[in-house]
Amino acid sequence: MLITYREAIRQALRELLKDPTVFLMGEDIGAYGGAFAVTKGFLEEYGPERVMDTPISESGLVSAAIGAGMAGAHPVVEVMTINFTLLAFDALVNHAAKIHGMSGGRVNVPLILRTVTGSGNQLGAQHSQNIEGHYAMVPGLKVLAPATPADAKGLLLSALYEPNPVFIAEHFALYNTKGEVDEERAFVPINKASVLREGTDITLIAYSRMAIICMKAAELLAQDGISAEVLDMRTLRPLDLDTIFTSIAKTHYAVMVEETGKGTSIGGSLIAEVQEQIFDELKGPIRWVAGLPVPVPYNKTLEREAIPSPDSIARAAHELLKA
Repeated sequence: MLITYREAIRQALRELLKDPTVFLMGEDIGAYGGAFAVTKGFLEEYGPERVMDTPISESGLVSAAIGAGMAGAHPVVEVMTINFTLLAFDALVNHAAKIHGMSGGRVNVPLILRTVTGSGNQLGAQHSQNIEGHYAMVPGLKVLAPATPADAKGLLLSALYEPNPVFIAEHFALYNTKGEVDEERAFVPINKASVLREGTDITLIAYSRMAIICMKAAELLAQDGISAEVLDMRTLRPLDLDTIFTSIAKTHYAVMVEETGKGTSIGGSLIAEVQEQIFDELKGPIRWVAGLPVPVPYNKTLEREAIPSPDSIARAAHELLKA
């Protein structure tokens, strides 16, 4: 079935709500239907006890969700954008992520947090960050960044069966993109990367919207006779290193691509793992194509220049292969 990324998430949420312990909570998710219309109509369909509008207090709503999870419920929290998760950083990092370990495994915190990441829509620096990499550095959290409608649905379905917190970053630019999605409960494993395109000459590694941009870069490279394999990481924590290592062992060249700058990303950790564990498979250094290390500009032209593009990715691949 061909549906949008948004509709895929809506389908998954309806599946989750079949579990009586699940409820949704967040800012404007009820009467307004969510900032990106993901929960439009849910309040009328499920009622205010299952779809809860909360005050504009990210720390408060995430803390309440932690308590609800510890008490036996399974809250699904929507934080309007990833920028606002910083206001709940203490609750997420010092409490949600640590309670299971600090209790010797006796207490779980079943909690799904959905939020919106991404730049490219002229929303200004404070609303255009890609800081999911920060959360991917936190033991106790699982961090997902789906790029396709099928993965947006399947990863969210799988998150219900995780006993501890799952952080899902949904790129705003993907909500209207379409893709084939199984009408049934098509689960996607949380710890497995996806090969979007097979190739033999070079591996392009990315997640979220950049995985789609890498597909376009692969098309450009194909015009020059270069066969690029595109890996969608899907899960930032835990990393599926086996799939990444297998691809690099085949192509011997790799480009890591991220929308965010290098200082706030997961790419450096992945590159370090490759260098440490399969260095002998590399025929050249891994290239790292990332956003510029600046607050994302509001100006449309400057913003576009601050974000990796198919051309910049293809250019990096050419430079690596020619080196």
